[in-house]
Amino acid sequence: MVSPRLSLLLDGSPPSRVAVYRPRSDADLSALKGAEVQIVQGFKPDADAFKAQGYEVVTEADGQFDLAIVAVPRAKAEARALIADAALRADQVIVDGQKTDGIDSLWKDIKKRVETQVVSKAHGKAIRFSGGAAGGDFSDWANPGPLNLIDGFTTRLGVFSVDRIDKASEALAEALPAKLPARIADLGAGWGYLSRAILAREGVKELHLVEAEAAAIASAKDNITDERAQFHWEDATKFKPPHLLDAVIMNPPFHTTRAADPALGQAFITAAARMLSPQGQLWLVANRQLPYEATLASLFGTVDEIAVTGGFKLLHAAKPLRRAATKL
Repeated sequence: MVSPRLSLLLDGSPPSRVAVYRPRSDADLSALKGAEVQIVQGFKPDADAFKAQGYEVVTEADGQFDLAIVAVPRAKAEARALIADAALRADQVIVDGQKTDGIDSLWKDIKKRVETQVVSKAHGKAIRFSGGAAGGDFSDWANPGPLNLIDGFTTRLGVFSVDRIDKASEALAEALPAKLPARIADLGAGWGYLSRAILAREGVKELHLVEAEAAAIASAKDNITDERAQFHWEDATKFKPPHLLDAVIMNPPFHTTRAADPALGQAFITAAARMLSPQGQLWLVANRQLPYEATLASLFGTVDEIAVTGGFKLLHAAKPLRRAATKL
C-alpha cells in the first residue's frame, strides 16, 4: 500500500528521483508530483497499470535515488528484502503499510537499526529513516536470490508457496489423467510445479505457462527446461494464446489481498473458456467453499466434480459454449 500518510512525511516537497517498490495500481502517488519516479513492480496487472499512466516500470530497481518508498507486501521476508534494497539505493526510505501487513513488527525491527520518524494513520504506519551510508545496516535482510527450499525446485521471494508444494496443486497433479491433449495452458502457473506434472503426461506437445508474478515466472524457467514449454509473464485473465487450445489446467488464485475474492477465480474460468477450442477441456482445483460451479455451468456444456480431497474440490469442464469460445 502507498497511502495518504506519505504526504505527511514529505512536507510538501518531493525529492527529484524516487523509487516506489511494489505499489498496487490504486496507490496514491499524488504527493510525488513533479518527481522522476521509477515503479518497481513484478506483478503484471499493476505493472501494466503504471505503464499506462506513463511511469517507468521495472521488475528490479535500477540506479540510485533521493527517496525510496516500500509498499509493504504480504510476505515478511519479501518486505525485508525490499527494505534492504531501498536502504542501499536511497538517501531516505519510507516504509508504508497497514497493521494487517505486519507494519508494526517491521517498525520494531527497523528502529533497532536506525532512527525513525513515524506517522500512524488509517490503521497503518509510514516509517521514514535515512538510507545509504548514514543509515542502518540491513544487509542481513538482503534478497538471497534463487532459493532451494523444496527438493527439486527453485523458488524466489515474492512467489506463492515459496517453501512448500501447494496442497491444492499437488491434489490436481495427482488427479490428472495419464494422457492429456496436445496443446495446453497452465494459467497462474506459479513456479512450475503443476506444469512439470502436466509435461510428464502422455500426449502433451505444447504447454503455455502463464503467470503474472515475475519472480514466479523466473523460477519456473529454472524448474522447467522442456522445449515444449513456453513462458508468458502475463495477466492470465487477458492472455491470448497463439491459437485455440485443447485444454486449460489451473489452480487459480482467489485473492490479491488478504481478503478472499472469488471473482478472481471466476475471471480465470471465463478466460479459460475463451482460449479453448469447441472440444476443449478444463481441469481446475479450488477450495471447497469457492462458488465456481455457476460460472462453469454458464460457460461449458458439461461440468463434473471429479474428486473432493483435503478441503479441495477438483472440477472438470468440457465443450465451451459458443458464446464463450470466441475466436482469438
